[in-house]
Amino acid sequence: MNKIVIPLFLLLICIGCNNPAPKPSADYNMEAVEEVALEVSAPAGEYDRSQTTLQALSDAETYEPKIIKTANLRFETDDLSTTTSTIQQIVKKLNGQIQNDNEYKTNYALKHTMTVRVPSSNFDAFITEISKGVNYFDQKEISSQDVTEEYIDVEARIKAKQKLEERYLELLKKANQVKEMLEIERELSNIREEIEVKQGRLRYLQNRVSMSTINLEYYKTIEAKQGATVSYGSKMWNAVKSGFNSISSFFIRLLHLWPFILIFVIVFILIRRRLKRKK
Repeated sequence: MNKIVIPLFLLLICIGCNNPAPKPSADYNMEAVEEVALEVSAPAGEYDRSQTTLQALSDAETYEPKIIKTANLRFETDDLSTTTSTIQQIVKKLNGQIQNDNEYKTNYALKHTMTVRVPSSNFDAFITEISKGVNYFDQKEISSQDVTEEYIDVEARIKAKQKLEERYLELLKKANQVKEMLEIERELSNIREEIEVKQGRLRYLQNRVSMSTINLEYYKTIEAKQGATVSYGSKMWNAVKSGFNSISSFFIRLLHLWPFILIFVIVFILIRRRLKRKK
């Protein structure tokens, strides 16, 4: 019995050694890349975090804080032109720029609104400079928004998508079938679109962080002017003109009712003739 079993066992071992393990196919590589794609896919919500992002957030101490600074200022001035000239000089001095500049008049005041962008490093200096000529502010709101986490998140996702794009480009070079090439190119197109969207958001954050926004509104109150004394003769003439205008308006309204007036006249004439015949 042992003479039969031992040779048979040795034969099975030899057969196993002569059959090498199967090589991974291109489909296997595609599945591996798809797993990576799912790992760094777009977040379901604003605060969803991939492993790459979490790693970047753990290294957030190396990042300089990303702060968006904004101010809303409103005050009264005695001279709009002088105040406007002063603001323009301050903006030029602090390497800023004026985005919007509007002036208009209301019943009680002359108003001027302006939107100014200055480098964030000069934000406090601008507030200090413009406060020198103001007695008090009707409105003074200064806010700071910390977008460091979002900045790191977007930057990390861009890097992850770029790595995924490189993996797909490598697969595209090895693909032999047209179907595989089309599938890879479709995935590359989607990835490139996502990268461009994230890069646009990152540029927006960089711009808002690097340049602070100040919304200015300053005004000059208009004093009520006393009306001139009106003579008795002027009052009579104004009354005559007012009466004439009323008569003109009355006749104009009658012209709009001419069809009804015509019908009324015809009916009146017919009734009058019938009454005469009866008499």
